[in-house]
Amino acid sequence: MSTIEKVSEELLLEEELASNNEIVLYNDDVNTFDHVIDTLIRVCDHTPEQAEQCSIIVHYKGKCTVKTGEYKELKPQCTQLLEAGLSAEIV
Repeated sequence: MSTIEKVSEELLLEEELASNNEIVLYNDDVNTFDHVIDTLIRVCDHTPEQAEQCSIIVHYKGKCTVKTGEYKELKPQCTQLLEAGLSAEIV
């Protein structure tokens, strides 16, 4: 394996590991579908359809990954979800 190939492979692995974090949204008995959908659109830049699908998955499955990426990018979004009264965490 050449040096260029090895460096390229290492960079791809680093990129994959860097975006390995997820915001997981959990179900609760407090928030309405509309509030969850509106919040996902505003905070996570979801389309209305994507936000609706996530809210349905959360309702029926108990949780749903709503965003993936680097921790430093997800942290402010997760904070905004929590401030909006939703139950979420970065894993």
